[in-house]
Amino acid sequence: MKKLIHSLTIAFDALRINKLRSALTMLGIIIGVAAVIAMVAVGSGAEERIRQQIASIGSNVIVVLSGSLTSSGIRMGTGNAQTLTEDDARAIVRECDGVAFATPAVRGGVQAVYGNSNWGTQILGITPDYLPIRDIQIEEGQPFTNADVEATAGVALLGKTVIDNLFYGADPVGRIIRIKTVSFTVVGTLVPKGQSPSGQDQDDVILMPISTAKKRVIGVSQANYAAVGSIMVQAKEGQTADAQNQMESLLRQRHHLQWNEDDDFTIRNMEEVFRAQENSARVMSILLAAIASVSLIVGGIGIMNIMLVSVTERTREIGLRQAVGAKTTDILGQFLAEAVTLSLAGGAAGVATGVAASILISYFADWSTELSITAIMIAFLFSGLVGVFFGYYPARKAAYMDPIEALRYE
Repeated sequence: MKKLIHSLTIAFDALRINKLRSALTMLGIIIGVAAVIAMVAVGSGAEERIRQQIASIGSNVIVVLSGSLTSSGIRMGTGNAQTLTEDDARAIVRECDGVAFATPAVRGGVQAVYGNSNWGTQILGITPDYLPIRDIQIEEGQPFTNADVEATAGVALLGKTVIDNLFYGADPVGRIIRIKTVSFTVVGTLVPKGQSPSGQDQDDVILMPISTAKKRVIGVSQANYAAVGSIMVQAKEGQTADAQNQMESLLRQRHHLQWNEDDDFTIRNMEEVFRAQENSARVMSILLAAIASVSLIVGGIGIMNIMLVSVTERTREIGLRQAVGAKTTDILGQFLAEAVTLSLAGGAAGVATGVAASILISYFADWSTELSITAIMIAFLFSGLVGVFFGYYPARKAAYMDPIEALRYE
């Protein structure tokens, strides 16, 4: 222990004599450690943001979309053919054991009006089961009921974006808004959910009974009244894959599709889509950290270079130490301590710089960052290992120097 303390004392003295050179040598380590911490924070922030967006769509959510339409040899996109019905949604809940809830849905763009204010938004015609499927909470007021769906009631639930642009801080619950020529009573407001993983504002929406949306807003013809654009499904916990297979089999049977015919619907497991995005963000985070760690290697090379210069400058000192009885391990330990001290001091400064950089990125770039204690510890410890690795060769060169040749050195 005394030898270690003595070596560290000599190391600090040697580094203090050449302050500027020591600072410039540490710069590579500082940049490397700071870059690793900042890049991991950015990557972790992106992963956390995606996790929050995944949570905002609800748990175990599966979306069933209408199929595509082919006209004169031209295949339209998914959802152009009205191949799904409200009966399909009821059958899914009734006959698929892996399904907890299912709700048909229709969507349309409208202009909502309140007093002298108006706002272009989306209306979503649904049943009350849509709320637990999407994990939507009521902030004020109350949700509409199945009785409202049966009665084609003029009631609505408003998202925060709609509220902000129509009411400007006033309490919307109980107020009357107008959509086209239809008056709606605002029975409740929705807890904000923010952006979806695809970047869509989930709060820019008006929810209403599906019957009201069809008959009084969208204006669906009697022939297509049963048709819906999509069906939102929540699978039971741990049964998402089973529910997906059960729905596919049931819908093919209900739509009278032969074995050689393509599906006239599309089933999308939303969690799989967003998990893929999360994995991409994780890979990007690892890649950024790997690229940033190259700076640590460059910093280590700088330490080796400066230590070699230091060994050359102090050749006579080394010879004198050997002449008065210094052992090979003593000289090796001294120069290795100097290299490790340089790298650890740079690592400590790099940690502070990386934390500050992460905070500044979050503040000025409005980018979500999340500091990782594990990444900070690994970066700091790795900086110490860099000092040992790149400092060993100069230290060994000094330790095994011929004392006679060292004393003769000018």
